[in-house]
Amino acid sequence: MPESPERTVLVTDLAGVGAVILAAGASTRMGVPKQLLQFRGETMLKRAASVALKAGCRPVVVVTGADAAASRKALRGLNVREAENQQWESGISSSVRVGIEALVTANPRTAAVVLMLCDQPFVTREIIAQLVAAHRETGRSVVASRYGASYGVPALFGKAHFAELTTLKGDAGAKQVIQKHLPKVHLLPFPEGEIDIDTPDDLARLQSTDYSDVSDART
Repeated sequence: MPESPERTVLVTDLAGVGAVILAAGASTRMGVPKQLLQFRGETMLKRAASVALKAGCRPVVVVTGADAAASRKALRGLNVREAENQQWESGISSSVRVGIEALVTANPRTAAVVLMLCDQPFVTREIIAQLVAAHRETGRSVVASRYGASYGVPALFGKAHFAELTTLKGDAGAKQVIQKHLPKVHLLPFPEGEIDIDTPDDLARLQSTDYSDVSDART
């Protein structure tokens, strides 16, 4: 998929935009830590963190939990901040809270955050740049990805929503905030966002399907 010049954002244009990568779960449906699954020569977690860094997000916070030690090892050498969620079993909301709090502590002037998961293998720096571009062009404080018949992360949230994100409860993730504000949310088409890796069958499909049309040049 060729890059669209009018939607391309330079790294320097992402000043004030941080990223939080949620990677604290136990991967119970997969049976092994999906953060550590290999895709195109690197772990899923390292790939996600590298994409956020290449896009120009600063700081990049990775929320670890169930497999914190192994995740920490996979991130070695990357300029990211780890925020370990000791209460990861209480649901994804706790990881969102830990990530946002770590982001604000690292840089209180952060104006927006891109929330990401580590199991969407086709998130690229161009996708992140498009989220930021849409945020600045439309003035919308929430920009989410649209795929299939749904929407969700990666998604950008302006600072006005940080407190709201930290008050989520249980298994309520960022999608709840998107739904609440949906009439004012800008939805960015990202068909490949529908591909996430939760089960061994998902992984088998990923490994057996030719996704060569999804350009590595955008990572």
